Amino acid sequence: MVDVTEKKMDNPTFKSDTVLSDVHLYCPNKRHLMVRLNAVGQPVFLSYFKLLWNTEDLVSEKHMREATTEREHQYRSGNELCDKDRNNLKTERELNSEGVEALLDDDGDLEVVRRPRSASDLEAEDLLRDRVYPVVLMKGKEDAFEDEQQECTCSDVVKIEHTMATPLEDVGKQVWRAAFLLADYILFKRDTFRCCSVLELGGGTGITSIIMGTIAKRVYCTDVGEDLLAMCKQNVVLNKHLMEPGGGEVKVKELDWLKDEFCTDPEAPYSWSEEEIADLHNHCTVIMAADVFYDDDLTDALFRMLYRITHNLRNSCTIYLALEKRLNFTLRHMDVTCEAYSHFRNTLSDLENLQDRKIKYTVEPVKLDFCQFLVYERIEQL
Repeated sequence: MVDVTEKKMDNPTFKSDTVLSDVHLYCPNKRHLMVRLNAVGQPVFLSYFKLLWNTEDLVSEKHMREATTEREHQYRSGNELCDKDRNNLKTERELNSEGVEALLDDDGDLEVVRRPRSASDLEAEDLLRDRVYPVVLMKGKEDAFEDEQQECTCSDVVKIEHTMATPLEDVGKQVWRAAFLLADYILFKRDTFRCCSVLELGGGTGITSIIMGTIAKRVYCTDVGEDLLAMCKQNVVLNKHLMEPGGGEVKVKELDWLKDEFCTDPEAPYSWSEEEIADLHNHCTVIMAADVFYDDDLTDALFRMLYRITHNLRNSCTIYLALEKRLNFTLRHMDVTCEAYSHFRNTLSDLENLQDRKIKYTVEPVKLDFCQFLVYERIEQL
């Protein structure tokens, strides 16, 4: 849990069970605007994600990162040492070549003489990573990002409210790389999804459903938990202008994988109507899910849900699953493994080999050579 005391916002502290957003660790904004505390006391931030319709934009971003990496290498290798540092280094080498005895402390441990840090070293450190200063967004200043985003038109930017650190059970409130990967694929294959009816499982903050909503006719973005669904609904409202030109809509609904039926309680805020359930069964041709395979029990529940839903669909359906293969060292294996991914692959294989007279499942991998429309690290584990 993040300590959100205003005086300590520059240096937040985390508990041992905290899960950090990999997207924001890799690509932090200059500022994060905290819009509120959610129902469980977590700070909710507002981020702007720019869509790179022009491939030159992505090349420019990549060039900047490569230039920073190159300068880091130059600094570390001493190619840009100031004259004073060069002289110091030369003197040290001359002394060492003359066989000067090593310096030892009182306990006999070796004392390492280090080169003093120069201004160039400090400059290099600043280049490696900008410090992130979260800022409390005061009431009435919803457009605080406006000055920074003047160059971005409305159709270029997706606004997402999210958290940056949560306990494991609330990771849906963060933005993850696999959601960006799936969004990239949707934008790359626009014609495939145009005018479709789509169901997203484990939609989280809703960023993938929002991207799909700019192309598809209707998207049912589902997850569980009123607090998370409220955040997702808010993000849909923030980006409604992106979907209006194409006539698409995103409906935020509750769908608990551990339950056999849809939530139809009229008093529940994100329940399904009978008409919506019928519309899903009659028209849905695409199901998608991003970064939802991190717990074996939830993976089993998801595949059971997929089985139930696909059996009730009138049309054939394509399911798109995006995930990141996360490697961890386990004491049980005394090795680096990826148990969650292994369980996912085994369960996927079971589904493909399922003997069912009514429906047949086939599995195909998707090559990751399609264009990148969002700035994130497309690592090989995706």
